[in-house]
Amino acid sequence: MLYYLFHYLDQFDIPGSGMFKYVSFRSGLALILSLFISTAIGRRIINKLQVMQIGESVRNLGLEGQMSKKGTPTMGGIIIIIAILIPVLLCTRLDNIYIILMITTTLWLGALGFADDYIKVFKKDKEGLHGRFKIIGQVGLGLIVGITLYFSPDVVIRENVEVVKGNVIEDVRIHPAETKSMKTTIPFMKNNNFDYSSLVRWTGKYQEIAVWILFVLAVIFIVTAVSNGANLTDGLDGLAAGSSAIIGVALGILAYMSSHLEFSSFLNIMFIPGAEELVIFAAAFIGATVGFLWYNSYPAQVFMGDTGSLTLGGIIAVYAIIIRKELLIPILCGIFLVESLSVMIQVFYFRYTKRKYGEGRRIFKMTPLHHHFQKPGNAGIQALIQKPFNVVPESKIVVRFWLIGIILAVITIVTLKMR
Repeated sequence: MLYYLFHYLDQFDIPGSGMFKYVSFRSGLALILSLFISTAIGRRIINKLQVMQIGESVRNLGLEGQMSKKGTPTMGGIIIIIAILIPVLLCTRLDNIYIILMITTTLWLGALGFADDYIKVFKKDKEGLHGRFKIIGQVGLGLIVGITLYFSPDVVIRENVEVVKGNVIEDVRIHPAETKSMKTTIPFMKNNNFDYSSLVRWTGKYQEIAVWILFVLAVIFIVTAVSNGANLTDGLDGLAAGSSAIIGVALGILAYMSSHLEFSSFLNIMFIPGAEELVIFAAAFIGATVGFLWYNSYPAQVFMGDTGSLTLGGIIAVYAIIIRKELLIPILCGIFLVESLSVMIQVFYFRYTKRKYGEGRRIFKMTPLHHHFQKPGNAGIQALIQKPFNVVPESKIVVRFWLIGIILAVITIVTLKMR
């Protein structure tokens, strides 16, 4: 909104009004606004949640410090959503198709997570929203995003073209023509553009239909996997918010590179017109998550609940898909991936051993993986992995996971030159 106001004022040569033309200025403003909003309104929302007695119900799982969390206000994801949306609405171009999709994603998954938290808190149903309805909501968002990206005429790229002499790439040029394409960036490969249509060439005359079905299915899978991964990661104070902030920084850098001709050429990645507005969204995302940490860091004064975790995961997934970096998600979101895999491996192994030996056995002391480090090795739990034998303090687990997240974010960006 402010963009359009100052664009109008710039016609009258009002000093300073031209600043809003620059993405760097609007990104900085969005970051400051989101930080201010999340910290300023955070205390008021927390107080309101306490008055309404919207507190976390905790099952005693024998984890150190677990019962002290009982009654801590939840549904704090509302703080993150507000702190993202207000700066985005003020600082971005609202006619940008990518911004429209990101706002839709934030509201859609925010509503889905809110419904889940509402049932847990007010209906006193610990299971919350039934799993099938969560999946339906995530699939619905995936359909909207996938179909929009595939069919919208505003979603185009300018492809990176390698100038090869002999076996050496001497230069990379950005093609001057904008084209509709289903290509995405693939890491570690010399010819780094992967085309979804290459997987369905065997369909012949039905290839056009097959490729958009494949793409939409891929989007649905990515959105569902990452949002659920973020949801599982939200188990320790500050873990999900801090990890998401780190991922947001990496995505913001990738979006800026993808929207800049010189940097796109340098990194040998496709140029995406309009992606510069996503840098502003990333700035608001980073500010909101970091500001939320003011109240969510150990010991937490508020939990984000599914309202926050599902939203954060969905935003990360859709953002990566839009900038054609979804194949980097297993590296960038390695924390989410490992947390999800630990649960799936544990469940599979428990069921397998129960059928084979008549009793279920475990690999980890407890899942998701962050809880494994909170259980002592001599707690009487029969698990293949008993280390560490001593309980690791919650704050130390969180910081170590953050450090791993930073390393993964750096590796994600470095992979663009490792070909």
